[in-house]
Amino acid sequence: MREIRILICLLMMSISGIVNAQSIYLDTTKTLDERVNDLVSKLTLDEKVHQMMNVSPAIPRLNIPEYDWWNEALHGVARGGVATVFPQAIAFGATFDDKLINQVSTAISDEARAMYNAAQADNYHLRFDGLTFWTPNINIFRDPRWGRGQETYGEDPYLTATIGVAFVTGMQGNDPKHLKVAACAKHFAVHSGPERLRHVFNAQASSKDLYETYLPAFKALVNAHVEAVMCAYNRTNNEPCCGSNLLLDSVLRDQWHFKGHVVSDCGAIADFYMGHHVVPGQPEAVALAVKHGVDLNCGDEYPALVEAVKRGLITEKEIDAALSTLLKTRFKLGMFDPKGSSPYDKISTDVINSPEHRQLAKQVALESIVMVKNNGVLPLRNDLPKYFVTGPNAANEGALIGNYYGINPQMTTIMEGLASGISPASEMQYKQGILLDRPNANPIDWTTDDAKASNVTFVALGITGLLEGEEGEAIASPNFGDRLDYNLPQNQIDFLKKLRAGNKNKIVAIITGGSPMNLAEVQELADAVLLVWYPGEEGGHAISDIVFGKVSPSGRIPVTFPKSLDQLPVYENYSMKGRTYRYMTAEPMYPFGFGLSYTSFAYSPLKLSAAQVKKNITVQAESIVTNNGKTEADEVVQLYITNPDDGENPLFSLKGFKRVHLKPGESQNVQFALTPDILKSINDDGKAIQLAGNYHVYIGGSLPTKRSEDLGMPKCADAILKVK
Repeated sequence: MREIRILICLLMMSISGIVNAQSIYLDTTKTLDERVNDLVSKLTLDEKVHQMMNVSPAIPRLNIPEYDWWNEALHGVARGGVATVFPQAIAFGATFDDKLINQVSTAISDEARAMYNAAQADNYHLRFDGLTFWTPNINIFRDPRWGRGQETYGEDPYLTATIGVAFVTGMQGNDPKHLKVAACAKHFAVHSGPERLRHVFNAQASSKDLYETYLPAFKALVNAHVEAVMCAYNRTNNEPCCGSNLLLDSVLRDQWHFKGHVVSDCGAIADFYMGHHVVPGQPEAVALAVKHGVDLNCGDEYPALVEAVKRGLITEKEIDAALSTLLKTRFKLGMFDPKGSSPYDKISTDVINSPEHRQLAKQVALESIVMVKNNGVLPLRNDLPKYFVTGPNAANEGALIGNYYGINPQMTTIMEGLASGISPASEMQYKQGILLDRPNANPIDWTTDDAKASNVTFVALGITGLLEGEEGEAIASPNFGDRLDYNLPQNQIDFLKKLRAGNKNKIVAIITGGSPMNLAEVQELADAVLLVWYPGEEGGHAISDIVFGKVSPSGRIPVTFPKSLDQLPVYENYSMKGRTYRYMTAEPMYPFGFGLSYTSFAYSPLKLSAAQVKKNITVQAESIVTNNGKTEADEVVQLYITNPDDGENPLFSLKGFKRVHLKPGESQNVQFALTPDILKSINDDGKAIQLAGNYHVYIGGSLPTKRSEDLGMPKCADAILKVK
């Protein structure tokens, strides 16, 4: 028997040697195109179309193993095992710190490579073991009802583009010959709910809104050489996004010259005939998708390409072109190279959840926490006699992770983090007090008396992934993950009222969630309010450092919190009129860019290098920011532009930001370049033009509105630039 096994092994080695000798695709001295063309030439039509599906089967005769293209890494490697769980993506936006997010994505891709290397060593080829990550989500969070808004970087195109580019470059690495991993910009395009209707919905967007709001972040990532783009489920302006002549042919390939591959959202091609009814059946659907440049099918529809070829709906040559584009990604990842050819082959599992990565996760949480109210309560002493922790999210790990998450054996809840921060002489008690979203079945209350007997009560409220998220994941949501009720669950408000009634001691509200919510009563009842998003594995420790004054809060809100949904257009309306800080005229609860600190900052008068210029001239804008308080802290300096009023331009547009760290009394001169591109407007035809007239320029720590000042932000420095 042993001799037979040896003979079989020798035979396999012999066959492998023959294959290698005859295979240009395995020759690393050949060009990428030569290698790809050689491999495609060796495949049958049936093999070709199966290699264009996310579950690409093995081809034993060519020694090609099975590969699943589906992997996730929204805020850490997800669904693939133990990994560092960073704060949710919306918190990335709240940092206004692209350099930090580049460090995060570098860490994520290191862990991804380490996990892949380990899986390969054990000959595992499971879903979520690969190197092609369908991240980031750079859709615009245009409406707070969208349950997946938490996956985005907020409502602003510039912020989204800047954070998105930082994320992609960190993920893909800087080796000239190999990708570390392949990132993917999704969901292209004009996609942000309703979640329940995504398989049938037609998003209508004007050319102005397309090129001013919905497309800029995608263009920025294409310019940063993102390897893949995922087309969305819905239709945009009557065309299915995964079969769109406008989006895929005209914009992505022709205008932007995108060279990577396009992947469908999962099941989106079946929606052509089951949801959108633009074609009669599967052969027509797959032909339409491939003809418009969808190279990879997440789903099981592409085997119908064989029938489509027989019926003359598509040619094998067109299929070859799509497969060639797709396979280039696998070659760039080194999947057909000898082990050790890529520098990333050497990344070991020591990096996974390393102390350095845990510290990085904590830093993101620290920089993303937004203090929206403080009547002088915070920061707290950590040696008060008695603290009380309560609320449905205080000891809830689900309140740390959001959606598209990894797992970790060292999650730190809010309660655990607060407990780690107090003096050994102090007392701390915990009771959950209430359920997340419904009244207690047991009416006995052992909580409010504990609160009255404590110097400080921390109440952890808000929402979790049970109430907001993707279509099938938010299992407590009656609206398929969307939040059509803007309010916090009523039982939470009632609970906070009970805690406040007759209680003169301090109450600090800690709010989790990934989207705007009605916090009006929380703002009124609590002495201080912290918005912590889904803060990740080190969230509890970060919150502790904030409340006990080790670090001053510095996060900024990346998405407007309206006072009510009555201030917004209907959810299904994709016009930007009345939406986000750029077009919303009603006074919000919390404006975009807002966030309080433990210190106070002041801005000197804004100086321009020229007060009047001709078009296409760059102007320098600068202001000196000073820490006038007694606490060292970060300030997020923001640049806003108001273009000449033509009746259609945004009220304000974020065009730059810089995070600076200042000690008490310290100042820093912050400069921004007002380039011609920054000063351009988008007209009704979707064209970028520079108008003559007065441009209002603002530099400050928040959106330059009265509401920001009323909530405690310093007045922005401003000036007028006249362009002839």
